[in-house]
This record gives sequence, structure tokens and C-alpha cells, in this order.
Amino acid sequence: QVQLVESGGGLVQAGGSLRLSCAASGLAFSNYVMGWFRQAPGKEREFVAAMKRLTSYAGDVKGRFTISRDNAKNTVFLQMNSLTPEDTAVYYCAAGFSATLNLMNVYVWGQGTQVTVSA
Repeated sequence: QVQLVESGGGLVQAGGSLRLSCAASGLAFSNYVMGWFRQAPGKEREFVAAMKRLTSYAGDVKGRFTISRDNAKNTVFLQMNSLTPEDTAVYYCAAGFSATLNLMNVYVWGQGTQVTVSA
């Protein structure tokens, strides 16, 4: 059974940092592009970052967020710095095959973890 389990969400003040983790099981982890998406209340789910060997980021998180992965531990991380209230959302881990990971080509989703940034 393929499963992605996120952790590390929580409440943080503006300007603070959080590190999300996503543990994968049931798949050949190193073969997949791993990514993060987020969905704020009343908004569509959107791409945040992705990585296989190279990394890609959404424009509004570039320079603040860093995606990394540990293939030996089947885990992908999202380090989020300089957080703002606009980063408040449920953050979802995702796995797929395409270098340009998007809502249409994600193979499996995690259940999501809430990130709340207070002003």
C-alpha cells in the first residue's frame, strides 16, 4: 500500500520557521518526483515545490522555502522560513513521475498537515 504521511505542521508567528516532513512507504521512493502543494481556505490547491534531483519552486516561496529529500529514509522535507500569514494553508505531500509536478499528474497524495501563521 502506497502511503505518504506528513508531519511538522503547527502554529507559528510571522517571520518564524517550520520544517515539514513526509515519510513515504510502499513505493520505490528514489524513482519519484516528490513535491509539496498547499491549499488555503477558499482557494484551490497550488504547487509549492518539487524535487527529484533538481528542485523547482513556486514564485512566492522561492528564496524562503527549501525542499530536500533523504532517499535512504524515504523522506522529503520542506524547510519554510520567513513565514507570513499568506502561507497559512494545509500542506500536502505528493509523489509523481513528471518533472513538472502539478495537480493533474500527482500519483499519490498525503493526508495534509495544517500550517497556521499568525500576524
